[in-house]
Amino acid sequence: MRDSRDETKTLAVGLQATLIAECSRFFAAFVSGAPTRREAALEPPQLRLRFALQFYCESGRALTERGMVERSNGAGQTNSIDSSRRLGVSTIAAALAIVFAAPAVAQTVGERSPLPVPRPSQAIPMTSASATPSSPPRRATSGTREWSGKPGSSGHPLMTAEAIRSAAADFPACIERLWPAAARRGVSRASYDNMTAGLTPDLRIMDLMDAQPEFTKTFWAYLDLLVTDARIKRGREILAQHAEIFAAVERAYGVDRYVIAAIWGIESNYSTAIGERPVLRSTATLACIGRRQKYFRDEFLAAIELIHRGDVRPDRLFGSWAGAFGPTQFMPTSFKRYAVDFDGDGRRDVVDSVPDVIASTANNLKKDGWIPGHTWGYEVVLPARFDYLLADRSRNMTLGEWSRLGVARVAGRAFPRPNDLAYLLVPAGANGPAFLMLKNYRVIMRYNPAEAYALAIGHLADRLRGFGPIVQAWPRHERALTSAERYELQGHLYRRGFDIGGKPDGLIGRRSRGAIRRYQASVGLVPDGFPSGGLLERLRAR
Repeated sequence: MRDSRDETKTLAVGLQATLIAECSRFFAAFVSGAPTRREAALEPPQLRLRFALQFYCESGRALTERGMVERSNGAGQTNSIDSSRRLGVSTIAAALAIVFAAPAVAQTVGERSPLPVPRPSQAIPMTSASATPSSPPRRATSGTREWSGKPGSSGHPLMTAEAIRSAAADFPACIERLWPAAARRGVSRASYDNMTAGLTPDLRIMDLMDAQPEFTKTFWAYLDLLVTDARIKRGREILAQHAEIFAAVERAYGVDRYVIAAIWGIESNYSTAIGERPVLRSTATLACIGRRQKYFRDEFLAAIELIHRGDVRPDRLFGSWAGAFGPTQFMPTSFKRYAVDFDGDGRRDVVDSVPDVIASTANNLKKDGWIPGHTWGYEVVLPARFDYLLADRSRNMTLGEWSRLGVARVAGRAFPRPNDLAYLLVPAGANGPAFLMLKNYRVIMRYNPAEAYALAIGHLADRLRGFGPIVQAWPRHERALTSAERYELQGHLYRRGFDIGGKPDGLIGRRSRGAIRRYQASVGLVPDGFPSGGLLERLRAR
């Protein structure tokens, strides 16, 4: 008969091993995520959380393993060995406590935490049929970080601190003014009152609205965060696990399964970072406060509709600060237009049904113009003395025409369809990679209108397919301009008469890049349209 002390020791060793494994697993998942669509950059509270978690995990693992090694070597006293092991277990347990407390912390730091925490109640159950959550419904956390009280960086008159406070005071009246529009959509008064009772604005969203990483990070920093080895590995697992569903959806809609899987991975890190904000509250806030009220009124009313019709339960309708929800982050109006009931259960569930998620995403891309059997674009090499004024989204030429200008695919491969139209993108200027973008790249941009986002989707899809990384080097010595610097750069161009597409807004889009190219050409610089610190210094000096 075994001694009870031996059994206790066996259980303790098993617990230690489990804690080490769980700590490693949670830490890897926790730090592997990245900010994506419509969310803020990494903030100090998240950095402190990450460092605390790493410290506890690594310290605990070291202490525990030290105790195990000492025992196996017969070194030291039993009491000191057990003390090391107990301290290690306690330290790891503290790390796991941080992990399980993290949903409340994540709720304080942005749209979707750039350091996502795996939550079984939130992740899609990996089944081939419509899934029912196996854990209790999520509730809104109460630890939402307060609004800073500062104006938005866009400079928009509706984003001043005074305008935000005034609109917040009017919030209940604004919600009441939206009732007639909801009624016209078939929502009953009782249902509307039930959904909006006690609704308050989430003013923290005002701090996040002007800080979207697609427009504030360099392309290479954005790709580094999103197209990681861990995400590629997990994406391939998802593709294998749901191969039959992906194949059926590909046959039905003609959309590349690897692109759908890439959207899933970029948008929610494969369902581990779906978002913690109540969609109804977020869209209501944006419908009544801030610079995009007209757009978000439709999103709010669409959210009211989908709850009223029962497609997604209210306790599952959580997402980003902008109201995007589910593994592939549908906006409510996109849900209304594109969501499909692929599993045949009578509900269009893009939160918990894997078939509905995959098929609805494919339907979205198909209706936006996806061309079956075509790719999104090609990495290319440009010839010496290339005319960078041609690198403009409005300049579409056939691949054959680009070839005659000396533009070639990397590794010397031929273009499969010379008559396909494409435009040239040089996201980091003359010192970085170049890409010819096809129609399907523009379709991805309709899912999210940021070139960095679309490039990340296309590149991750290629990596999932088995292709290699981007060949040409990025100019990593260059830094991203701050919001104030982008405003300043646009202001210099605007005052010199260059068309930036309106007044300065701090977002370097297609029109601003065109203005940069024209300015660069006028002063004898390579007109690559890249908003570098050196270019800003030159504008300041003149």
